[in-house]
Order: sequence, then structure tokens, then C-alpha cells
Amino acid sequence: MRFVRGFDTTFAVDLPSQWLAAADAAVAALLLPLTVWIIVSGIDDLFVDVAGLVAWLKNRSRPRPARPELLRAFQQRIAIFVPCWQESSVIAAMIERNRERIQYRNYEFFIGAYPNDPATLEIAGRLQRSHANVHLAICPHSGPSSKADCLNWIYQRMLAHEREHGERFDIIVTHDAEDVIHPDALHWINWYSSSHEMVQVPVLPVPTPLNKWTHGVYCDEFSEYQLRDMPARQEMGSFVPSNGVGTGFRRDALEDLARAEGNRIFEPCCLTEDYENGLRLKLRGAKQIFIPVRDLGVATRELFPATFRQAVRQRTRWVTGISLQSWDRHGWHGNLATKYWLWRDRKGLIGNPATLLSNVLFAYGLLTGLIAMASGTEWGLRKATAELMPLLFVTLHVSAYRIVYRAFAVSRSFGWLFATGVPLRVLLSNAINSVVTLRAMRDFCVAKTMRRPLRWVKTEHQYPVADALGDRPPLGQVLVVNGYISAIQLERALATQPPECRLGEHLVHIGYLDEPALYEALSLHFGLPAANLDRHSTGGRLLPARMLREWRIVPLRAERGQLTIAVSDAPALGLEAALARVTSLKPRYCLVTPSSLAELASGGL
Repeated sequence: MRFVRGFDTTFAVDLPSQWLAAADAAVAALLLPLTVWIIVSGIDDLFVDVAGLVAWLKNRSRPRPARPELLRAFQQRIAIFVPCWQESSVIAAMIERNRERIQYRNYEFFIGAYPNDPATLEIAGRLQRSHANVHLAICPHSGPSSKADCLNWIYQRMLAHEREHGERFDIIVTHDAEDVIHPDALHWINWYSSSHEMVQVPVLPVPTPLNKWTHGVYCDEFSEYQLRDMPARQEMGSFVPSNGVGTGFRRDALEDLARAEGNRIFEPCCLTEDYENGLRLKLRGAKQIFIPVRDLGVATRELFPATFRQAVRQRTRWVTGISLQSWDRHGWHGNLATKYWLWRDRKGLIGNPATLLSNVLFAYGLLTGLIAMASGTEWGLRKATAELMPLLFVTLHVSAYRIVYRAFAVSRSFGWLFATGVPLRVLLSNAINSVVTLRAMRDFCVAKTMRRPLRWVKTEHQYPVADALGDRPPLGQVLVVNGYISAIQLERALATQPPECRLGEHLVHIGYLDEPALYEALSLHFGLPAANLDRHSTGGRLLPARMLREWRIVPLRAERGQLTIAVSDAPALGLEAALARVTSLKPRYCLVTPSSLAELASGGL
């Protein structure tokens, strides 16, 4: 057979064969250094596994309060710093929800905001007026600058508050605007800070369904990092990096840092000031502790990016700050253990692209093997890699072991069902981390060449709805703690509550509450912000009319990829799936009274 006159098909067959042989040779040439790297990295990881196991065994005997009341007996004053830039959609829910959850009593919030962010300023100002333990710190310049710069100005606002009221905070805790603080976290920070200058609470993502692949990658990596890496680096005598949230700093340690480094408590030029502070404190001899693994139930929870693009955006900042900027600023200072963990923190610059390359080569080998099997021909790659087979066999087992170990770590925090997705999520993790590493190296090199500062890239935040948190306190407790009713009134209401009537409705019926007060309390209970309504609030055409009637919702507005929806109760199960079928906008819920919802639905407002 000929394609055209005079063109022999032998050439058409031989040319792809020659290309395939050349590709096999190139793959074989890449495999040797790649397998060596995987084995060396695997031994490195195994060493950390052993250190993590030793730390776990020692933590079992670490002294802790004999009785819960001892943990709560002496409460030092704690200032919680929350830096914000364009966080108007989440900061109210974060403050209200955590005020409801936190069992510690001797604490105050300081919210940092910028003068050119009026939406966040308005909400933070309202929170300050509503709650005596919430304070607004306005940066003196337009934003965004950097998270560290905002934290420094929050610190100055705290100093002014102390001078004004003649008091002093003993501990400073940093959090982000989307954090869900564990009810007992401040108790543990208070307890451990008696012997340590820095206390780090574990950080874990909010549990997520199996089909949320990108957020699931965060669940996998944070589970392994909290279970193994953090205890191991502490056991080996290295520094404990701050996670940026859930970190408690003893006041005297920060003051010492300020005196030594020109009053820069948080380094303004750093993209990862949290990691930087952990290293700076360790180099100054500070004692640090990661709350033991046995207490992993005490963890800060938050929602992480749910799309590939958002994850790359956030992680590029992490890799640039931790692996490149830190290397540029601090080199390889510290004791042997610190140098070793600096290597661990930076080896991803090689390891991430290498892991992606190994996945590509594995896919190539699998595809060519299947083609050879189907055509009954010899698999060329087998011959090209015959001498490497023993090493390839070892790397296969190294990779399988790492997947099994990660699945075990994930099962500890999210259960075995979620852990079954680890093998597939590992592939996505490799792709994300490889893209991130290449972008970070590009951005860092460009900034150094052009002599420009590295820019802080903000991550879009979303506060988790209350149902995702799993440990919401009863409505009655919320009403009593926040002063809506007395404990005696709650007891009387519960004694007379009809079985078919909900507690809130019964309290309104017997006159202990009016409807607006009830829905203020429900806003705290559900972790949903109250809606600000006017005559132009509704955006009824944003959703089908039948959906509004079926789910008892009213769309208010669409902006920045979000659809704000008014509800009079916690969002029902299945609502988000129904919304996803008719709109690509991300839902954000606001709570209104049933009468307001009815007026909105009829166009009365």
C-alpha cells in the first residue's frame, strides 16, 4: 500500500518506530537520576517517620492538667489578631461564630483593616460597637500591603488600647478571617505558654466530600504534616514554624524580638511572616511547642481553596516565601537540626517537578506497554531499562509506602472512607505542587532581577456554614451566654415547650423574646450574617421562581462571583446541589426573619 505514487509505506512504518526508540532511550536516560532522587528522598522521609513515631511515644507521657478545671483555672489575657483585606463577606461570621464557640473568657479580638476597604471597615466598626471585646485597628496607609504589615499595626492599636485602659495582654494569638477556632484552643495556648514562648495549635481543613478534589489535597497534606512533620521537627530540636493561624506568642518573646529587630515584630517584606517568626524566635533561643498529636481534636479549622487555580495562587506565595525568600534572607543558619529542616522545607524545589516527571514517565511506560501487548510486539522500554529494573522495583515500593502512610494520616483526621481517595488525590497534588514550584521560581527570579519587592497575593476566603462544623452548641446555650434570656427563663421554656414547636418559636410565643432578637441569636447560632435590606435588595430574576418557592429563599445580589441569598433558617441539605444546577455563582447566605423573607418574596421591601 502507498499513500501517494512513489512513496513506500516502509518509510511510513519505520519513522514512528524510530521516534519510539528515541523516546524509550530518552526515558531510560531520565530514569536513573530520577530513581536515585526518589530513593534518597524516600530514605529522608522514612527518617522523619521514625522521628515522628518517637515524638508520638514521648507525647503520651507529656504532663498535662490532671483535671479539666485546672486547665481553666488561671486565664491570662489574650489578644487575638485578625488581619483583613477585603474580608467583608466573612469577618462578621468569623467573629460572631467564634465568640459563640470559644469557652475561654479573658480574650479580646483586634481586627486590622485598611482605609481604602470601606466594606470591611463598616462591618468591623459595627462589630466593635456591638461587642466590648472587639476592637478595630485601621492601618495608616492604603492596602493591601502585607499580612505582616497589617499585624504590626494591629499590635500598635493593642498598645494604645492598653495605655487607654491601664491593662496588659499576656499572649497574642494570630488568626485569619475564615478560621473556626476550637472552643478549648485558647485554654491550651494559655496552659502551654507558662513554659513556652510560642505555642502552635494544629490546623486542619474543614471536612469535605470526596468529590471536592482540590480541597481534599489540603486535607491530605495537612493531615500528614500535623501528624508527622510538626512533632518530628520539635523532637529533633529544630524550629516549629508558625502556621499563621492558631499560633500563640508570649508577650515577652515578641517584645524581645521587637527590641532586637527595629520594632519589626512581624517582618513586613516577608510573604510568609508566620514561618519567618517561628525561625526568628528559634534562632533567639525561644522555646516552642506544637500541641501534642494526642490533642489533635483541638485544631483550628478553615476552608481552603476549592479550585486548581485558587490553590496555585495561594501555594505560590507559600513556596516563594518558605523555600526561596527564607533561603535568601537566612541562608542555612541554626543548629544541625534546624539546617536539616531548612533542607526539608526547600527540597520541594527539586522534589515537586521530579515527582510530576515520574508520573509522566510512568504514564508513558504504561501506555507503550499496553500498545505493545495489544500488537503482540516487544515492549521497547523493557529492553532500554533492563539494568534499572531493581531500582525501579525499589522506587515502586517507596511510592506505595508513602501513599499508604498518607492514607493512614488522613484516616486519623477524616476517616477511612475519605482516605480511600488519597491515591487519586496524590496525582492532583503532584500537578498543583509542580506548577506552583515553577511559578514561584519564575516570580522570585523576576523580582530579584528587576529589584522589585515580592507582592503579597491575597487568597479569597469563605467562612464555612455552621452545618459543616459539626459541633454547634444548642440554641438555648447561645441565648443564655449572649444575654438574650436568663438560665431560669430557658429552664422554664424547655419545661413548657410543646413537642411540635421549636425552641425559638416557643420563646417568642411566651414573650421571652421578640422575633428580631431571636434572629440575632440565630445568626450567631448558624454562623450566618444578618442581611442589610432595603427596597432595592432583591434580585429575583437571578434564580428561577419555582426554586424560590420550593426552597424558601430570595436572591439579593450577585457580585465578585458570589450570589447572596436570604434565608430564614439554616440552608437545607441539597440546596447547594440544586443551586449548582442553575447558576455558576458561589452561594453566600444571609439570615432574615420569616416576615422579612415574605416581604422580600412579594417585593414589599
